Amino acid sequence: MGQKTINLIVGDDNNNQRFDKVVAILVQDFSRMTIKNWINSGHILLDNQTAEPKTKVHKGQKIQVFPIIEDRQETLAEKIDFGVAYEDEDLLIVDKPSGLVVHPGHGNPTGTLQNGLLYYLPSLKNLPRGGLIHRLDKDTSGLLVIAKTSRSYTEMVSVLAKRKILREYRAICVGAMSSGGKVDANISRDVKNRIKFATSKNGKQALTHFRVLKKFDHHTYIGLRLDTGRTHQIRVHMSHIKYPLLGDPLYGKRLMIPSGASKVLQSELQQFKRQALHANKIRLKHPFSHEELTIQSKIPEDILSILVALSNGQIKREDVENMQYPES
Repeated sequence: MGQKTINLIVGDDNNNQRFDKVVAILVQDFSRMTIKNWINSGHILLDNQTAEPKTKVHKGQKIQVFPIIEDRQETLAEKIDFGVAYEDEDLLIVDKPSGLVVHPGHGNPTGTLQNGLLYYLPSLKNLPRGGLIHRLDKDTSGLLVIAKTSRSYTEMVSVLAKRKILREYRAICVGAMSSGGKVDANISRDVKNRIKFATSKNGKQALTHFRVLKKFDHHTYIGLRLDTGRTHQIRVHMSHIKYPLLGDPLYGKRLMIPSGASKVLQSELQQFKRQALHANKIRLKHPFSHEELTIQSKIPEDILSILVALSNGQIKREDVENMQYPES
């Protein structure tokens, strides 16, 4: 085993919160339970001292994380709940719930989507990353494409590289947008915080298109399409243009309850604990039949509840599902 230290500083948004919760927000590659165990074993320090997971931390305090890096192990099959949106002999498209890590990694050897895929279809153990063609952040819900054979894996990786898979998202942003547009800004790892990513002239090309689907007084419901697929791309880009995603613990703002908000809206906003981002549509040409496939995922209940509350109960699920990304 080896260790590579991660150095963090408590910011304004995490002031007076639990030690284990703050580390889980800032280091999302590891589960909350793993972080709690590391705190208890002295592998995470607060101002160079051990502390209990429930300790309240304050702005400016220093956190040191000494991850326990284990030798690479074979990914195990494990029964995991996820939805199946489409399947044939070549492809599988799954609907990932929020809170589910996609790939096993340090601190998450089990309990991931890939573990679940190997349980669902054991032959996927012969493919890289269990056949997964792309990924979603742990707390982003929605559709993911999986290749079921070596032949389809090779084809789909090539199709993705050529940007021939349409990936569409739905999100709630903080702030009232006047119109849609695009964000064309390169992305690289943040030099000040290695857990985050940021726009940078020297980063990798990243292009995000967005359209306004519904305006509210202090929030906007938007549709997004990606030309590229950089880590945290939508989250970084929307924060870059000053419309961060609601609930985003890394790139968002501290929760602000709008003046005049109903008790229902106040409650929904306070209970919402993830970035309001959902991968709701995938459109691609089947690699062998050449049929055009359009697969859609329903908006999750937690995001729907926010939209209903923002509209004072005027919006229904049918209205939300019928909102289409404008093609022009």
